[in-house]
Amino acid sequence: MANVATFEAGTAQLLMGNEGIARGALEAGIGFASAYPGNPSSEIIGTLADVAADAGIYVEWSINEKVALEAAAAAAFAGVRSICAMKHNGLNVVLDFLMGLNVTGTKAGLVLVTCDDPGALSSTEEEDSRPVAKWACVPLLEPATFQEEKDMTRWAFELSEQFKTMFLLRGVTRTSHARGDVRIGERLPPNREARFTVDVPLQYTAIPAPPKHMAAHQRQERIREVFEEAPFNWYQGPEKPELLIATCGSGWFYSIEAVRALKAEDRVGILKLGTTWPLPEKLVRRNLARAEKVLVVEEIDPFLENNLKELVGEDPAAVGPKKFYGKRSGHIPSAGEINPDIVTAALAKILDIEHAPVDPDYSQKALALTSFFVHPRMVGFCAGCPHRATFWSVKNALKLDGRDGFVTGDIGCYTMAVGPTGFWQLKTAQAMGSAAGMACGFGNLKGLGFKQPVIAACGDSTFFHATIPALISGIYNKADYILLVLDNSATAMTGFQPHPGTGRTATGGPAPAIDIADVCRALGVRTEVTDPFDLQGTTEKLLDLLEDDGKVRVLVSRRECQLVRARREKAPYVMRVDQEKCIGETCGCARLCTRVFQCPGLIWDAAKGAARIDEVICAGCGVCADICSAGAIIREAAQ
Repeated sequence: MANVATFEAGTAQLLMGNEGIARGALEAGIGFASAYPGNPSSEIIGTLADVAADAGIYVEWSINEKVALEAAAAAAFAGVRSICAMKHNGLNVVLDFLMGLNVTGTKAGLVLVTCDDPGALSSTEEEDSRPVAKWACVPLLEPATFQEEKDMTRWAFELSEQFKTMFLLRGVTRTSHARGDVRIGERLPPNREARFTVDVPLQYTAIPAPPKHMAAHQRQERIREVFEEAPFNWYQGPEKPELLIATCGSGWFYSIEAVRALKAEDRVGILKLGTTWPLPEKLVRRNLARAEKVLVVEEIDPFLENNLKELVGEDPAAVGPKKFYGKRSGHIPSAGEINPDIVTAALAKILDIEHAPVDPDYSQKALALTSFFVHPRMVGFCAGCPHRATFWSVKNALKLDGRDGFVTGDIGCYTMAVGPTGFWQLKTAQAMGSAAGMACGFGNLKGLGFKQPVIAACGDSTFFHATIPALISGIYNKADYILLVLDNSATAMTGFQPHPGTGRTATGGPAPAIDIADVCRALGVRTEVTDPFDLQGTTEKLLDLLEDDGKVRVLVSRRECQLVRARREKAPYVMRVDQEKCIGETCGCARLCTRVFQCPGLIWDAAKGAARIDEVICAGCGVCADICSAGAIIREAAQ
């Protein structure tokens, strides 16, 4: 990632949206940054961690999102501008603290960045963060361009400090991860005289609740007045358009492209809003009055659409009759990512313009040509992933146990075990820490006739994030389950960020490594450690733990992520398939290696009727040699 601390003011830089937010925070003079990794937000703190020494700031990966916001708020209480970043799921985790912070206020500027993932491209669910702003009386900004990512971040700090309250800045996948030109500004130095004032009673408490709640609403009205003149809200188009598009965030780019594609510039006006809560009501009413038809373009939920309708309903005479189009009318999908084609189709339908986005014959020809070069592959674990080996042993152990046992899961790389890459072993996937929490419930149903063994699977980072309370609850309430910790020594799914078990800080410095097995043993539960690449040994340990039932037991399946290992050393093995021994479809295993085990490093050579190794992808872990009943997969030590 770019060293955003060293850019000279006045230069133009090609920045990812998240890098723009990081630069904006530095220009605002932050001294503290914290987060729990989660895409599409991870690069914000990753970028700041890389430049922490150059910028003279403190940066940390916290154990979870709630701790991250609490830490950032503490720094802001001590007079240090602070930023905290997370993905949409993380906002759910911080709500308990946020609902007090929104009324206690802050001393220095405090900005919470939450990045939503329309279409759930790197998430298990789709969620819109914006209703939290309205619910909690927190001002909300939505950048639409890469320049705005930087400039609105800096502006948010200025307003946060002016109004003594936290600001929420919302990104989405496309504004966070795409790149564009950004004009660099001057950097303010961080405050280096941090001090917490101790002589003001109840200053940073939510009590007395009603007066502070009322003050939050009054503050919101003052912020609304500032938003009326915000440089991030504007209208472009005819004075009296046939249709008004009201949009925000990524919807602005899509709207511009759609209007141009249909050559409808003289029929359509666009109201672009960067301050979406509280709405600048005077500005919005003034622009709504331009047209009777209004199309609202936004991702994910109809947050802006519903607020505009609410505003019109309060005083219909001020803006005249309106016909709204958007998610409720079905012109914009109510779920998933939107794009220029979707907005163009909506516009064409409303304006009765004939439009065919792409010639169907062209699409079919392009697909046929490109598919020739792309090997078909489903979503799954990486080549050499230790999780595949762990779930292989889990599958075999549960089958041998014979009591219809199953695995509860939560969020991480291992969530993919809900599908064929994990042999369909994961039967639940809700939230971080939920695997153990749900096992606490299943594991206490014995008196109601429940006899199935339960294995709760979590990752190493998730163990620290949210599993420990459920583990302790299970021990305390005498639940019957096995906690399976898939320890690959990284927060792998979000970019290999360190966590308390890795022995490294966010900025690369040494830290005390907290051993998961030691934590579990300290709680008094039987704890075993296994190497997932030892398929037989792991299966035997699981079977032994399954027999030792009636209480919580722990198995730590420990093997470093192969992508992390490959950064510093060569693969331990060179793999090959003896195609004379591999008898493919006629083998009694029925192509177990490529049909069931499905490591991307193993592919089916239809021309030769045998498996072979994809040497580009193979991680050289050697595990596949242990599943080949014909001994056709050869594992040789690398030179």
